[in-house]
Amino acid sequence: MQKRHVWSSSLTYILTTAGATIGFGATWRFPYLVGQNGGGAYVVTFIIAMLIVGIPMILVENVIGRRAHKNSLDAYDGYGSKWWKIVGVLGLIGCFGIIGYYMVLGGWVITYIVNIFTGALNLSAPITKELTNSFYNINIEHSPWMISLYTIVFILINWFILAKGLSDGVERAMKFLMPLLFICLIAIVIRNVTLPGAGEGIKFYLKPDFSKITPALFIAVLGQVFFALSLGFGVMITLSSYLSKSENLLKTSLITGIINTVVALLAGFMIFPSLFSFGLAPDSGPKLVFEVLPIVFSHMHFGSVIAIFFFLLLIVAALTTSITLYEVLVTVVCEKFKMTRKRSSTIVLSVLFVLGNIPCIMAYGPWASVRILGFNIFDAFDYISGNIFFVITAFGSAIFVGWVMKKTAKEELASGLKGRYGWVVSIWYHYVKFIIPIIILVIFIFGIKDLF
Repeated sequence: MQKRHVWSSSLTYILTTAGATIGFGATWRFPYLVGQNGGGAYVVTFIIAMLIVGIPMILVENVIGRRAHKNSLDAYDGYGSKWWKIVGVLGLIGCFGIIGYYMVLGGWVITYIVNIFTGALNLSAPITKELTNSFYNINIEHSPWMISLYTIVFILINWFILAKGLSDGVERAMKFLMPLLFICLIAIVIRNVTLPGAGEGIKFYLKPDFSKITPALFIAVLGQVFFALSLGFGVMITLSSYLSKSENLLKTSLITGIINTVVALLAGFMIFPSLFSFGLAPDSGPKLVFEVLPIVFSHMHFGSVIAIFFFLLLIVAALTTSITLYEVLVTVVCEKFKMTRKRSSTIVLSVLFVLGNIPCIMAYGPWASVRILGFNIFDAFDYISGNIFFVITAFGSAIFVGWVMKKTAKEELASGLKGRYGWVVSIWYHYVKFIIPIIILVIFIFGIKDLF
C-alpha cells in the first residue's frame, strides 16, 4: 500500500487550513452580517463564539482526520458500526452544496474585475446606487452565459492546482496565495482607515451596543462561525488526515481560529470606514460588496485601481477556500476508486459544474421561477448546505468523538503534546461530549425554524 502523503511542514498545513477558513466567509459574508446586526455587537459575539465553539470543533475534526489518515468518508470507519459513514456522506453532500454556489460567486467577482478593468464599469468618477444596481441586474443576474464563462475560468484555476497533487499543487499554491492575500488586505485597510470621516465607521464596527446582543444574535453568530471555519463538510478532516502524529493539534487549531478571526476583523476595517466616509448605509446585506462598495471606490482617487485590487483580494480568498473544498471530494474519489489526481480532479470538477454550478448560475435568469423550500436554486444551495447538512454533520462528528472514539480521541489529541496539557485534553473531551452537541442542536433548530 502506498504511504499516505504528509504535510511538508507545520507552516504549510497552517497556511492551508487558514486559507480554507477565510474565503468568502470572512471577506464577504462576515462584513455584511456585521452591517445587518449592529456592528460592534456582532463582532464581540463572533469572538466569543469562536472561542466556545469554533476552536473546540476544529479539534474535533482534526482528531477524526489525523486518527484515521483517510478521506472524510472512511474516517468514520473502524469503530464497529459502518452506519457512522452516514456522517461522512452528509458532509460530502454539504460540500457539494457549497461548491455549487461558491464557484459562481467566484464568477461574479471575476465579472467585476474584467468590467472595471475594461471600463465597462467606470469608477473614475462618482456613480450612483441606481447604476450599480443596474450593472448587477444586467451583468450578474441576467448574463448566464458570461457568468458561466467566468465561473469556468475560476474552476480551471482550481483544476490546475488540484491536478498537481498536494505537494506540487495545494502546498505550493498556499505558500504564494496566503501572503498575497494578507498584503492585499493590509494595503486596502490602510487606505480605508485613513479616509476623511473613517472614524465613524471604525466606531460603528468596534463599539458594541450591548442591548443588541441577544440569544437570537448569538445563535446566528454561531452559524457564521461554522461557515467561516469550514466545519461540517469534511475540509478539516481531509486536511488533518495528512498530518503527522507528532503535530501539536492544540496549537494548530488555536492558530487556525485566531487567523480566521483576525482576517474577518480586518475585512471589516476594509469596508466600514469607507462606507461611513462617503455616507453610505452598512446594512445592505449580501449585495454590500457588489452594489455599495463600487460607489465607495468611485469617490476615491484611483478608484478603479483600488477596486480591482479589492476584487482580486476576494478572488484570492475564494481560491484558498475552493481548493480545499474540492480537495475533500477529490481525495474521496482518488482513494475509493484508485484514480490519479488529474483524472479524479477532472471528474469531480466537471460533475460539480454540471450538477451544481449551472443550476446556481441559472437561478437568477432562466430558472428564476424554480423554488426549493421557498428559495431560488442559488439560495437553496446556500441554505440547505449551511443550515442543515453542515450542522447535522458537525453534530454527528461531536457525538462520534465523545461517545464512539472516547479514549481514542483523547489519546489522539494528547499525541504531539509531549505529556503536557493533560487537563486541557480532559476538559475539551467532556465539553465536546456533553455541551457541544446541545449547542449544535440549538443552532440547527434556530436555522430551520423559518421553514415551519
